[in-house]
Amino acid sequence: MATLKARHPRGFDTEAADAHLARRDRKLARWIERIGPIAPQKHWRGRFDPVDALARAILYQQLSGKAAATIVGRVEAAIGSPRLHCDTLALVDDAALRACGVSGNKTLALRDLARREAAGEIPAMTRLPWLEEQAIIDALVPIRGIGRWTVEMMLMSRLGRPDVLPVDDLGIRKGIQVMDKLEAMPTPREALARSARWAPYRTQASFYLWRIADFGAEAKTPTRRSQD
Repeated sequence: MATLKARHPRGFDTEAADAHLARRDRKLARWIERIGPIAPQKHWRGRFDPVDALARAILYQQLSGKAAATIVGRVEAAIGSPRLHCDTLALVDDAALRACGVSGNKTLALRDLARREAAGEIPAMTRLPWLEEQAIIDALVPIRGIGRWTVEMMLMSRLGRPDVLPVDDLGIRKGIQVMDKLEAMPTPREALARSARWAPYRTQASFYLWRIADFGAEAKTPTRRSQD
């Protein structure tokens, strides 16, 4: 019996994406040549656990990478596992999580994630390749502490969906401003309209836009990105 081919395989051909973007947009083509190839395939090849990834996204919110990593390490030690899931999080109470440095709001978010996992509301990795991007977003944004931007980062950086553009991301809009030499940063709607020519490889364009944003003459520090 033949094995069904996933509707949305993990990852895409970044060389084909670069060629497409360069053909469709001369301004972006110059930046692609200046920056050099971006190939995030390593993030698409490794094992991916959606629930664990969402739990870590919650813990990393609004913290520096170092501070968040310290808290995650404490949580892992408290539950005795590197796996953040409903069964392992259930091994500690809220007071223990707070003692690890987890805020009250993040504790509530972790509990909500665990409850939804136990209820079967979080799509398993085996289901994700068969779901459209919007279906994944709709399934995950009801989780406390998880917004559309967080899910879009997962779609791009971990699932390798080729045509995602997080228009609410300031780095994306700043990148367009720098590339097009605009006086003001474009609105999300303007950014979406600008991206039409990049389809179906808007994910790859987004990776370049984050780099372009760092070249902004007025940028004093690199633009923050979720996967750094």
